[in-house]
Amino acid sequence: MWVSAFFGMSTIYAEATLAQEYRTVVNGEVTGGPVYYIRAAFKGTFGKILAGCFAVFIILALGFTGNMVQSNSIGAAFTEVFEAHNINIPPIAVGIVLAVVCSVIFLGGVDRLASVVEKIVPLMAGVYIIGSLVLIGLHITALPAAFKMIFVGAFHPEAVVGAGAGIAVREAVRFGVARGLFSNEAGMGSTPHAHARANAENPHKQGLAAMISVFVDTFIILNLTVFSVLTTGALDSGKTGTALTQAAFMTSFGSFGLIFVAVCLLFFAFSTILGWHFFGLVNMKYLFGEKAAVIYSLLVVVFVIVGSALKVELVWSMSDFFNGLMVIPNAIALWALSGVVVKICKKFS
Repeated sequence: MWVSAFFGMSTIYAEATLAQEYRTVVNGEVTGGPVYYIRAAFKGTFGKILAGCFAVFIILALGFTGNMVQSNSIGAAFTEVFEAHNINIPPIAVGIVLAVVCSVIFLGGVDRLASVVEKIVPLMAGVYIIGSLVLIGLHITALPAAFKMIFVGAFHPEAVVGAGAGIAVREAVRFGVARGLFSNEAGMGSTPHAHARANAENPHKQGLAAMISVFVDTFIILNLTVFSVLTTGALDSGKTGTALTQAAFMTSFGSFGLIFVAVCLLFFAFSTILGWHFFGLVNMKYLFGEKAAVIYSLLVVVFVIVGSALKVELVWSMSDFFNGLMVIPNAIALWALSGVVVKICKKFS
């Protein structure tokens, strides 16, 4: 995750810069994203096909399967809380409530979506950072061992997994890149939709803002989760996904730790659902026009409900598959327009 995020900072700089450079106005609304800079990079039929492929892939990757992952995580987190208090509420019930709230915001349009997200994310990020720092501080003596565990597992895996060393290296790289990509989205082509709408002084400054977002996401937020798990010994619990992070917070905070992680995750994942719905919506409109917006939003709501009830391994596998597909056309366009990015960087830096 560290390595992919480090290089991802340059990738997302290019994405945000190009999103600003090639943004346009459609039906009186500022819009942009990979489909527009792909068409700028490749004229004619090839550009249309490549842009169309990207639009389909991002709708499947984020609008549908990606949002299934988010609702699945929320459902799993609250199931842990309910079970700890002997309350029998199935995950799908959480998914239904989440879907209803999402529907209300979807119907309110982009302005309502932005208003909700800009208030939720900074507040919950601050709360989670403080909580994680307190937890790690309580186990500060285990921090050196946590760093050792990371580097031993990366460069001397046989000490951790024995005969499975060859597979372990391959899987560590695959999952590390996949999870890093899923969290900061650098290179996927999703965040340019948001960067295109920003009121930036120039494309270069928006690119710098995008780089900072990757740094905060991966090198701060994700590392806090990593070290919360490693310093508390929660890795030995046998739990996975959200339940693993909850197990880490339970070591020092008891049942409050369960609730704390569940609430933080609710706001993080909920804001992600809203953002990914919008990213898919831009591409749905690109493919089928305004008339497809309502149908798309209803489908997202259905996938949110379904995702909350599925096995975590299934939804992650589906999401990883479609994430990989959407990277391909976006990466081709970034390579083709790399000269434009360099010129913009030199002009404004």
